[in-house]
Amino acid sequence: MSASLALVADQPKPVEALAPAAAPAAEVVVLKFGSSVLRDASQAPAVASEIYSHVRAGRKVVAVVSALAGQTDKLLSEARSLGLDHENELLPAYVVLGEEKAAALVAVACDRVGLDAIGLSVRELGIVAEGPSQHARPVCLKGDHLRRALEAHEVVVVPGFGAVRPNGRVALLGRGGSDLTAVVLAAELGLDRVRLVKDVDGLYDRDPAVSAGTPLRYRRANWDTARQVGGALVQHDAIDLAQARAVEIEVAALGRAEGTVVGERGAPPGPVQAAAPLKVAVAGCGVVGGGLLSRLLPDSRFEVVGVLVRDPKKKRDVAAPAELFTNDVDALLAKKPDLLLEALSEGEAGHALIRRALEAGCDVVSANKQAVARDPAGLQALADANGCRVAWSASVGGGSPMIETLRAARAAGPVVGFEAVLNGTVNFMLQRLGEGATFSDALADARAAGFAEEDPSSDLEGFDAEAKVKLLSFEAFGRSPDALPRDVLAAETPLGEAPVRQIGACFDRDGALDAYVRLDGALEDALFLSLNGERNALKVYGQDGRVWTCKGRGAGRWATTESVLADVADVMRARRAAAELV
Repeated sequence: MSASLALVADQPKPVEALAPAAAPAAEVVVLKFGSSVLRDASQAPAVASEIYSHVRAGRKVVAVVSALAGQTDKLLSEARSLGLDHENELLPAYVVLGEEKAAALVAVACDRVGLDAIGLSVRELGIVAEGPSQHARPVCLKGDHLRRALEAHEVVVVPGFGAVRPNGRVALLGRGGSDLTAVVLAAELGLDRVRLVKDVDGLYDRDPAVSAGTPLRYRRANWDTARQVGGALVQHDAIDLAQARAVEIEVAALGRAEGTVVGERGAPPGPVQAAAPLKVAVAGCGVVGGGLLSRLLPDSRFEVVGVLVRDPKKKRDVAAPAELFTNDVDALLAKKPDLLLEALSEGEAGHALIRRALEAGCDVVSANKQAVARDPAGLQALADANGCRVAWSASVGGGSPMIETLRAARAAGPVVGFEAVLNGTVNFMLQRLGEGATFSDALADARAAGFAEEDPSSDLEGFDAEAKVKLLSFEAFGRSPDALPRDVLAAETPLGEAPVRQIGACFDRDGALDAYVRLDGALEDALFLSLNGERNALKVYGQDGRVWTCKGRGAGRWATTESVLADVADVMRARRAAAELV
């Protein structure tokens, strides 16, 4: 870690100087979301998507958030109406309520998509600052609350802009101070980069919103250039501290991999070619398909060209133009979509549609495990033969990144097996049954919560978990078992007194695959026993004795939607990379 904040020559000595903290075992990234991105509560799901993409890649996230747009000015006005003037030392504690409210909102949005998230307050975070109460300068990070939160959770959401003075009162870090908060935390965690997520995709040589001609974007900018062209985009105090602590600042937009890196080295700016919206077709408008439409329709990066349904005239729970709906596969594919999102409820129809799309050179992302599990190797080969992409992360685990975890384990060495809780509906019902509910009530509760389909037989008879075991087996061993024994959950199934979980597993036993779906009432594994409701979890066993784990929401509209959108982001990055090679 670079030198302590307290070592700047003209700063007072901090009240409490900490030894540099060792980073947690998992890679940590600090992301900052300002009010230009988090304009109102409706933007929280998009922020959660950005966070999810990092967690899915195996990182832990510290998310620094500003107040929602206009909230800081509103709180200042309210405080001053009560007689608190600009110099009153009580004013900052009231103003940072905007950031603390936004942090709680983002934490809730993360939880909705299945992330293990917690929000901290300004005082819990513990950045100590000295100087004027409205424009204080940070001197250290007090206590280990942040470190302990990172050890226990995937995501820690914290308020920017605020700090604590040595006398215990709250101070503000100046306008744009959330940028400074993010740099402080990255430095104190020993990171060499912080990512500021803005409403533009980097630093330009002139304001792209108002300038004539073609603005040029910097791929890299040195510290002085950032001060000159950054304007209000990046707080100058944050640039100064980042330079002093050798923390590069990455400026990027939501959902965009590319942006501007600010650091010691610079490079001349260049033109940026605006990407045309991706033409997307959606197959299915149920729990997952409806969730996808609600996210895609208002997003300018996408143009939804059609939605395949059984009954185009049926009333839907998502607002979408009536002319998008069709029951004609030929008509849907005739619109030449770049990407098909397949979320049908039936395996055979879904598999046939995926094949037709791939044969037409259309990229496919599927959430339909029954469709993909029929022949994952064949679908991948078909995609390769036609120069397109197929992805199916959402078909296993809902919001828990099981396929990504298994791929990471396999990349590190041979895998000997895995076991998992794979079905959110069954796990939810088993918990309710363990609490004394009748079978019919547990099923009704699962339906009311949006987990169980009207026909729940695929879940209850283990077919859903079987398909997921086959897909995970393909990822682990390059092949899947032809068939495996399945325990059935029914009203007459004896469960006993101990907690029961539906476990899907597959192990390589001297070249033969030993796979099953079992209702296990003799579990001792703390990870599986800790799962409540629709939560899922996976354990992957490496040949060298290492174990990889992940957990998250395994059912529900928003968790599964998020996993599909993460695959969509991967496809978009791959398309851009391929276009740059042409």
